[in-house]
Amino acid sequence: MGTRKWSVLWKEVKKVSFIAAPMVAVTVMQYMLQFVCVMMVGHVDELSLSGVSIASSYTSVTGFSVLFGLAGALETLCGQAYGAEQYEKLGIYTYTSIISLTLVCLPISLLWLFTDKLLILIGQDPSISDVAHKYSIYLIPNLFSYATLQSLIRYFQTQGLILPMLYSSLTTLCFHVPLCWALVFKLKLKIAGAALAINLSYLVNLILLGFYVKCSTACQKSRAKFSMDVFSSMKEFFRFAIPSATMVCLEWWSYEVLILLSGLLPNPKVETSVLSICFSITYLHYFIPYGFGATASTRVSNELGAGHPKAAKLAVWVVIVMAILEMVTVSVTLFLCRHILGYAFSSETEIVDRVADMSPFISLSIIMDGLQAVLSGVARGTGWQSMGTYINLGAYYLVGTPVGAVLAFVLQLRGKGLWIGLVVGSTVQAALFGLKTSLTNWQTQASKARERIFVGDC
Repeated sequence: MGTRKWSVLWKEVKKVSFIAAPMVAVTVMQYMLQFVCVMMVGHVDELSLSGVSIASSYTSVTGFSVLFGLAGALETLCGQAYGAEQYEKLGIYTYTSIISLTLVCLPISLLWLFTDKLLILIGQDPSISDVAHKYSIYLIPNLFSYATLQSLIRYFQTQGLILPMLYSSLTTLCFHVPLCWALVFKLKLKIAGAALAINLSYLVNLILLGFYVKCSTACQKSRAKFSMDVFSSMKEFFRFAIPSATMVCLEWWSYEVLILLSGLLPNPKVETSVLSICFSITYLHYFIPYGFGATASTRVSNELGAGHPKAAKLAVWVVIVMAILEMVTVSVTLFLCRHILGYAFSSETEIVDRVADMSPFISLSIIMDGLQAVLSGVARGTGWQSMGTYINLGAYYLVGTPVGAVLAFVLQLRGKGLWIGLVVGSTVQAALFGLKTSLTNWQTQASKARERIFVGDC
């Protein structure tokens, strides 16, 4: 019996590794598309860099984060449908997501048309706002590609088809770098060239994945025909999509609130720079636990849909243990390198010393952010998005942000206080998700998943 248990455990470890490792690479390469544009525009002039950076943040907060969150509904619906071997439903849900997200792109596009006015309203420099406005408008076509691409990514992810996404993302990145360079510098299109490169690159990625869906035998069972079921599934889709988007956005926006509050501190340039460096470090690492979270979502949803509660529970704990080992390793390494860490971002001694001073909280943030990312994946796979919304709202806006504000402005801890507040928020979030996960009756969750798929009501 002992040998059999170890065999089952080892099989789960291999399944998790096979999904998590390439999923991390896919996420990093997709992020690199935007990063490459900002980096190249930075060599044009300072105004362009400032405008594109602000626009990237603005479009992420008001558009891409919303679409990303809405598509998370497929991690529940498609994942459980695949586990239940209802392959046609998987295709129908994907069509539903594409149409629904495309409709959401319309009001977002209208919002982006007023980028400059909104940025000026919140105190941004008019010249920077004008550049950000132009870049945001140039990115509107990418909204629609992004909406379809995120739906397809969840379609592949929930079937465990990670390698096609890996190859398409790698091909797209290899296409994007020389294209962006040529459009920005050779054709002297500057910010318009950077936006055009983003638009074309996402389109290439979308075409590659669409071609795979159309031609590969791996997708043969889940290639559903377009029917009225696509529209009748919208109510069910939005029942998960809206809380999923709210859950994601509440978390993403909390970081933006942190940066905005740092601008109100004494010596705001230094405080904002230090917090930006801390954010860059934790954000760069976040791709790894996000990959584990996506893996947890896939494994849990598949096993619940298949009616295997014990396998779902095992998958959760295997992913959590593997993720914790990775996070602790990275956290300890960063702490040991705290006195040289800042030099990767700045040569100013004051900045480097402040980053070293913040390193214990960065290390703790690595663990807490990573843990909540994995547990959020479990929530998406199980269908707990509504509960996740309340957890994120309470953790970040009723606890984290107020604590950070008090520490920063009342107790005069400045940027460190704001970051401690963020760590407190992510700790509360991880603790609540962890409590919910540990107390879960997986047999009940499996029954709900099967009822949802076969009856259409839970």
